[in-house]
Amino acid sequence: MVEIKTDASLDAMRVAGRVVADALSAVRAAATPGIRLLDLDEVARTVLREAGATSPFLGYRPSFAPTPFPAVICASVNDAIVHGIPDGYRLRDGDLVSIDCGAVVDGWAGDAATSFTVGATHPEDARLMETTRRALEAGIAATVVGARIGDVSHAIGSVGRAAGYGIPHDFGGHGIGRAMHEDPPVPNDGRPGRGLVLRHGLVIAIEPMFLSGGGDGYYAAPDGWTLRTTDGSHAAHFEHTVAVTDDGPRVLTLP
Repeated sequence: MVEIKTDASLDAMRVAGRVVADALSAVRAAATPGIRLLDLDEVARTVLREAGATSPFLGYRPSFAPTPFPAVICASVNDAIVHGIPDGYRLRDGDLVSIDCGAVVDGWAGDAATSFTVGATHPEDARLMETTRRALEAGIAATVVGARIGDVSHAIGSVGRAAGYGIPHDFGGHGIGRAMHEDPPVPNDGRPGRGLVLRHGLVIAIEPMFLSGGGDGYYAAPDGWTLRTTDGSHAAHFEHTVAVTDDGPRVLTLP
């Protein structure tokens, strides 16, 4: 069921969104060569704890997962697309890192993700990240009253396909509110003019993820969570929680 939020609920979700933004900023600042992914998870835990927030990631177990998720961030490195479990891996110069984080404050959730490189940035990674960021911006711009979910999906996919990147079709954005994952699903590719009509108060998480090798293929790693590119190419992932309003898109996970 699709839930339409009140303006007061949108303000409450903005509080959670700021916590997510703060956590992502702190993690990115700490992501230097030699630091462990587990240490980055602890950085995010500290931000959430000090803000009085809880994590919708920690203990989450969807139908595909063999075990509950053990962390408050997803940390996906290089060929990992999404859902990477923080472990003892130490970041290296040139790594492309995608961090996804959520927060719940007073029962309302926020969800966002960012990608960046550690130290030196390879030109192909810079292009991949910039294109994925532009796709997120295109999806946000399409999130207006009277548009349809397909318009958002088409805006995202058009940017990725034009750049020659792959898109993992089974994973994309989603509604968000009291729960981290709500209806409607928001694919990262699609046909315009189709799907749910967007109304004031609808909140969705828009999250393009592109694969630099150009193929759409991926596989689940042995941990049952991490998704990796089939061809070993790098992936990037950006996300914001966005409210549809009569005044235009309202991004709830900005700093």
